[in-house]
Amino acid sequence: MASSALIRIISLATCSVVLVVAAAGSGGNFYEDVDITWGDGRGQILRHGRLITLSLDKYSGSGFQSKNYYLFGRMDMQIRLISGDSAGTVTTFYLSSDTQNTEQTSTHDEIDFEFLGNASGSPYTLQTNIYTQGMGNREMQFELWFDPTKHFHTYSILWNPKHIIFLVDGTPIRDFRNMESKGVAFPDQKPMRVYSTLWDGEDWATMGGRVKTDWSKAPFVASYRNFTVDACVVVDDADSHSGCNSSNFGWWNQELDSESWRKMRRVQRGHMIYNYCDDASRFPQGLPPEC
Repeated sequence: MASSALIRIISLATCSVVLVVAAAGSGGNFYEDVDITWGDGRGQILRHGRLITLSLDKYSGSGFQSKNYYLFGRMDMQIRLISGDSAGTVTTFYLSSDTQNTEQTSTHDEIDFEFLGNASGSPYTLQTNIYTQGMGNREMQFELWFDPTKHFHTYSILWNPKHIIFLVDGTPIRDFRNMESKGVAFPDQKPMRVYSTLWDGEDWATMGGRVKTDWSKAPFVASYRNFTVDACVVVDDADSHSGCNSSNFGWWNQELDSESWRKMRRVQRGHMIYNYCDDASRFPQGLPPEC
């Protein structure tokens, strides 16, 4: 984390939990915060830990993950997406619980930002999705209202016991509320790492897979910087969460106020191009209860 972060350590009988409050506006050092986990050199940490680039060619993509597991918090990442013809590519920033075995995969939780590449001149599609207990199919898609390839933009996940809020440059675009009272699973038990990847999704990513990746344009490169976290971090036992129940965080009870809700609705009215809750043909037995 940033050197100016305030860190308090609480020792518990079952685990040690580090509560990290990152200084506002400060960026972390990628050498300290993440590990590049795949790509055979296609992922690089540059500028003394202040920048990561991920690249994709026809042989492999690349990716990194946070060193820490988190249970609730706010995670921000600045990303500059692939410029030019990026059709078929998928750039991601997401949270996921462990998927190291079949049981974990079938019950895993995940909170996704996915950026679906485009042919030159077409807008990027931003897809958000949420998996709970292994169940996804909660896609909402947006056409970004700016060119995400020219400059870095900030993408944020605010995750607390009541809400999962997706934000773009501080503007909320989606709010997934805890509806466990209606039988809807909510990711509130499993700690998750932060992941970012760049990979080949040409079978589905652009125009439903009709537009394929032009490998003559490779390598495709996405850039990441200013990864900041204000969260409860589970250190010793990734399956323990007994210490992550403090309300001593500004985000713990955060929800959208009326002005933020209006901003979100404006984005959804003007830029949302798909909402699973509007897709009755996809759910012939009835829309999901959270809809």
